[in-house]
Amino acid sequence: MSDFNETTDQRLSDLEIKASFTEDLLDQLNLTIYRQQQQIDDLIRVVADLRKQLPESGAPGSGQAIVNERPPHY
Repeated sequence: MSDFNETTDQRLSDLEIKASFTEDLLDQLNLTIYRQQQQIDDLIRVVADLRKQLPESGAPGSGQAIVNERPPHY
């Protein structure tokens, strides 16, 4: 019966160690996700600001005219 208790104690100890590592990994992943979401939010703001700087399509001097112009090296 002593071997059974030692085996059970060892298995329990192993599971506790694995649970601890799993909790640490989960905390690290959560922090990574939080930082990535902050970066995504920042990029969304930057794209929105850049879109505000674009001229309205169809207006004189809009992006459509630029597409049809030849580059200066031609």
